[in-house]
Amino acid sequence: MLQMEVVGVRVEMPTNQPIVLLKEAQGERFLPIWIGMTEATAIALAQAEEPPPRPLTHDLFRDVLSALGVGLRAVNIVALRDGIFFADLVFSNGVEVSARPSDSIALALRTGARIFASEEVVQEAGVIIPDDQEDEVEKFREFLDTITPEDFGRAG
Repeated sequence: MLQMEVVGVRVEMPTNQPIVLLKEAQGERFLPIWIGMTEATAIALAQAEEPPPRPLTHDLFRDVLSALGVGLRAVNIVALRDGIFFADLVFSNGVEVSARPSDSIALALRTGARIFASEEVVQEAGVIIPDDQEDEVEKFREFLDTITPEDFGRAG
């Protein structure tokens, strides 16, 4: 498994489809995952470390885990089948639960859990951004610094 870092979320134009972009912690490949608007907002809020006016589902899940004395140890993105990514939540008590990567990432950001992806998934869906496009990645990071959850609108 390869440790991944969350670069951020953005809305892909012209389809208005949000993506979360992960990058290998010890490599150069990026892993784009198309997600829903609700999950994009949840990830953006967690990255901005802005608490929502009312707890979102991922905040509730974090709080329930804490109340039960169980921690989220890791998120593993384990498969890509027919264009759909699959992840597992790995808990401190040894239990593993299958989940969507978008929800898993939103929860990992709230709990401090590490995110991993299998070599097979990164090999199949990962992309390398050439050096001449590094400034585009920097522009993307700057964009992430200025975006707010309201920029994503409402899902539905």
